[in-house]
Amino acid sequence: MSNPAGGTLKGPEAGTDGSGVEPAQPFRTPVEPPESLAPEEPLILVVDDEPLLLRSMRRILQGAGRRVALAETLPEAFAHMTEPGLAVVLLDLKLRGGSGLDFLERIKAERPEVEVVMMTGHASVQSAVGCMRRGAFDYLEKPFEDVHRVRTTVDKALERRALVQRNQELERALRDRTGAPELVGASSRMRALKRTIASLRHNRSRVLIHGASGTGKELVARAIHAVSERAERPFVPVDCGALPESIIESELFGHERGAFTGALGSTGLFRMAEGGTLFLDEIGELPNHVQAKLLRALQQGEVRPVGAPEAVPVDIRVIAATHRDLDRMVSEGTFRADLFYRLNVVRVGIPALRERREDIPLLVHHFLRCYRRREAPVEGIEDDALQLLVDRDWPGNVRELENTVESALALAPGPRLRVADLPIVRGARRVSGAALDETLPLTLAAYERAALERALRESGGDATDAARRLEIGRSTLYRKLARHGIGSVRSGVGGPRSIR
Repeated sequence: MSNPAGGTLKGPEAGTDGSGVEPAQPFRTPVEPPESLAPEEPLILVVDDEPLLLRSMRRILQGAGRRVALAETLPEAFAHMTEPGLAVVLLDLKLRGGSGLDFLERIKAERPEVEVVMMTGHASVQSAVGCMRRGAFDYLEKPFEDVHRVRTTVDKALERRALVQRNQELERALRDRTGAPELVGASSRMRALKRTIASLRHNRSRVLIHGASGTGKELVARAIHAVSERAERPFVPVDCGALPESIIESELFGHERGAFTGALGSTGLFRMAEGGTLFLDEIGELPNHVQAKLLRALQQGEVRPVGAPEAVPVDIRVIAATHRDLDRMVSEGTFRADLFYRLNVVRVGIPALRERREDIPLLVHHFLRCYRRREAPVEGIEDDALQLLVDRDWPGNVRELENTVESALALAPGPRLRVADLPIVRGARRVSGAALDETLPLTLAAYERAALERALRESGGDATDAARRLEIGRSTLYRKLARHGIGSVRSGVGGPRSIR
């Protein structure tokens, strides 16, 4: 423990009795993402027999680190099929000398990683669903009145392709790698966090970690301890919010035999961490009288066990953590300002999972590796299921994601996790204000299909209105209809109606 003058306060070597003390763990180097399989600038191929439209599409799409190729005929389009950077094809449904649907099927057979956006001036639910069933990513109607929508559709197709490639890379890594990293993530926020941890290697200052519940505050504390000079000494974690107020002082500082009724004597967690690191999690939950004693321990480098006549020197590093706003608690008088300043020497913030969504695929595959069953190892996760996890806000952060993957693995029947394997909140009775049909199977797919059918029924088959009711885009509606094999809907007063 450092004293105010910057020196180190030494105390007697205190052996551990095994009570609550965890041996120091080696800090493993975090896994960085594999190199991209296709580092070239993505190529966007536009296939249409209207020269004017082709030139317009080039102006709309070119730039931002991507190339655009044009083809008026299918033979010209075939010539681009072998280009490794081919990422997205915008394909007219009706071409001179051939069918866009036939070329779509060829693309998905030979280059399944390439996303295809169909274009047509004759939109109908049958043509849209037919394209989606054959693997098209989206569907655009000509003429293009909204240039922004064209760009946005292509951007989303590129993002989808990148996600699929990333999923494939991580699945290969899942098969090839062993060992579990302590800190998983390669986003800019996580790289900055890892740099901060590395910079504390030779720093003895106290650290205050701030982050929402489930972000991994203890993992960060362990990482700081593991790279420090105290790595070979104990790391002792304490959840301040879990200790009853009546015994928290005794647990932290120890007590003498006979100090109170039933007291048999205890070393206390401070002295158990001798030479190492004491991690005080949820420091904001400490009662005020314990805050005063903790402040003295930090200032003097010594603790006084309950009932002891003299204080005992200790040499430890204190790392504290909280999800609460200590600055506000100080201003409100519920947390001591002098203690806050003692703890807040180096401040480390952990981002919420929603602020680093690009790390979710890496985390998912990490948890797959950690929890997959030995007798039936899961090889990976389907792209739609991974996209669902990436899109979620995760209020419970990494802990909630970990629980979701573990729960899905416990019930997954196949070699890859599907959307249907991901757990939903059991016992829920209402979603978006509408009662759930409890006769449906407890799968996301079943409820999604029911929601689609209801939206179509209540909108009378109007795609725009159905998409509005579901709060999704019309192209997303078409994709979901194709996935569930829904091509038309009966209005109730007539025959099947096409979606407009």
